[in-house]
Amino acid sequence: MEKVLTRNVGIEGSRTIEVYRKRGGYETLAKALKMDPDAIIEEVKASGLRGRGGAGFPAGVKWSFMPKEPTPERPNYLVCNADESEPGTFKDRVIIENDPHLLLEGCLCSAFAMRASRVFIYIRGEYTLGAKVLERAIGEAREAGFVGEDILGSGWSCDIVVHRGGGAYICGEETALMTSIEGKRGNPRLKPPFPAQFGVYGYPTTINNVETLSCVPFIIERGASWFASIGTDERNTGPKLYGVSGHVKNPGVFELPMGTELMEIIEEHAGGMLREGKALKAVIPGGSSTPVLRADECRGLRMDFDSVAKAGSMLGSAAIIVMDETTDMVAVMERIAHFYAHESCGQCTPCREGTGWIEKILRRIRRGEGTPEDLDVLDQVAANMQGITVCPLADAAAMPCRSFLEKFRDEFEHYVRHGRSPVAAG
Repeated sequence: MEKVLTRNVGIEGSRTIEVYRKRGGYETLAKALKMDPDAIIEEVKASGLRGRGGAGFPAGVKWSFMPKEPTPERPNYLVCNADESEPGTFKDRVIIENDPHLLLEGCLCSAFAMRASRVFIYIRGEYTLGAKVLERAIGEAREAGFVGEDILGSGWSCDIVVHRGGGAYICGEETALMTSIEGKRGNPRLKPPFPAQFGVYGYPTTINNVETLSCVPFIIERGASWFASIGTDERNTGPKLYGVSGHVKNPGVFELPMGTELMEIIEEHAGGMLREGKALKAVIPGGSSTPVLRADECRGLRMDFDSVAKAGSMLGSAAIIVMDETTDMVAVMERIAHFYAHESCGQCTPCREGTGWIEKILRRIRRGEGTPEDLDVLDQVAANMQGITVCPLADAAAMPCRSFLEKFRDEFEHYVRHGRSPVAAG
């Protein structure tokens, strides 16, 4: 497949506006500014673009919820979610650090379609290089007349602000992210009201992920039918960035058609298993919050939203974590549980208490002090956390826990009986 989102990655000077413009950059913005904003939204709808941050909600539909007639007293805002703190996920970083002007052009085209006058790029605190690259790129774009007042003489004005987070995973959730932008503690808030009615500072706001917004210039440039022609079906379209880590020879980010088979990604693009002679044991397909899949469930699985859901997991951020037969699955789950217990904001009791409880039980099992009852309690605690909290962090902790227990219960039982891992014993 032709590289689209990563076409400038590896090109000398790809961070600069000079190189970006030589390769056709900002020509699409000029085209978009001559279009009717609603026509852009309809084009994005027709393309089938779904949010690449994890939820997979249709981007054009989301945009259509924004008010059509903002006023100076009640402006529309666009927020780019560049927090990317899901363990195993590093695809947006590739765009941010290597092709920042693609993201800026995507933000501007999208903001114009939604009649937004300001864009906030919320970037995770640990992405220090990415923040500096974006700040520099915004300065270049402003000097060239692509950011600020009366962009390209269109009469439309839009500013872009980089907002660095404090390193909290919870701020990847859109309402916590908005609260953080406002200078408050990044706690999620109840919906409704939804961001399109009451967002940042109380103004209508749409939040999209880096990869989602970076797709927009290509949809405007080449048309919805081109974008829709890539992928599995009309519900799973376009190019997709897959990040692969773990026990593979060639970890990294690969741009492939949406719906590329999981085993093709692992065996061909990621170079196959890291250790010769060691078989695939399990894969987490979409970042640490998604249910794990056994090796036998991976064969023939297409990596799109609907196929992965049908297999009992989620595409999520398409962060593929590969584990071979030497992996201690109880140890992996303990590590995941520690992360979510640490990152819970503590606002909701099921999450605050449940994440800590899961971690304590798993730690006890790993120490060789577990009991048979612990396994049932672990599953019950996780089950009682799902779907009842303000944000999905409790679900993000509970879903992998329950799937690890279901798929690899024999390893948990071995720990309980013998006080050690069956992998170590073997």
